[in-house]
Amino acid sequence: MRLILLVSLAMAAFAANSLLNRLALVEGGMGPASFAAVRLAAGAVMLAALVWARSRAFHLAGQGRLRAFGAVTLATYMLGFSYAYLTLEAGTGALILFGGVQVTMFAGALALREPVPPRRWAGAGLALAGLAVLAAPGMGSAPDPVGTALMVAAAVGWGLYSLAGRRAGDPLAATAANFGLALPLALLVLLALPGDGQVSGTGLAAAAVSGAVTSGLGYALWYAVLPRLPASVAAVAQLTVPVLAALAGAVLLAEVPGPRFWAAALLVIAGVLLSVLRISRGPSPPGAA
Repeated sequence: MRLILLVSLAMAAFAANSLLNRLALVEGGMGPASFAAVRLAAGAVMLAALVWARSRAFHLAGQGRLRAFGAVTLATYMLGFSYAYLTLEAGTGALILFGGVQVTMFAGALALREPVPPRRWAGAGLALAGLAVLAAPGMGSAPDPVGTALMVAAAVGWGLYSLAGRRAGDPLAATAANFGLALPLALLVLLALPGDGQVSGTGLAAAAVSGAVTSGLGYALWYAVLPRLPASVAAVAQLTVPVLAALAGAVLLAEVPGPRFWAAALLVIAGVLLSVLRISRGPSPPGAA
């Protein structure tokens, strides 16, 4: 029962990132680059504190190209995620992110020449079909194409980050270092787009909570429970994130998902279930949020 509660808290934290980002941009009037920078800074401080409390040591350097790759892909995820939520609703953005991450990691497995059973091909096809349904004409208005493209970029960034993270010996320490190294990249974007530097009290609070609590503590909690979960269970648990984000968005932000969202969600969830339930053997990568 305690394990189920901890997993539920981690999934709620990941879903909350979508709500907090959307709240800061739409209700708080905060710029997306500002949100990403504050989120990275707050997350870096929280994660570094957790690593220091555990081992009395913290290092940004090390692992050379892998660390640089992690920082770039993490910044791509953070910035794409923030900018996409200028136009996407919370649940829609989470679904695009979740489906895109799964497809990216499938493509990564192909690029690394890992064996891909027929079930994973079929699952990836269903997930892609779900994303196509989300963007296709009919069934109500389609999500904003620019926002969709930005969230797809975020999904590719997180998918690549997760693939690279499989080589990290200490996931928590690596994530803390990557948050710190990704922050200057977000600040460069903020400086390059000075009109994006709006900050409000509501937005600042939402970004700080998203970075320190739902990202920093959320990731730490997920890494703590992940070794105790079968890989298939960990992957299936992440299926709840888009649904939680959609339901919470309907209640808190009055963003009620239409039939297009639920049709796409069913296809994406079915595809991921088909892919992971019988073939996963190693630990599942951390969920995107």
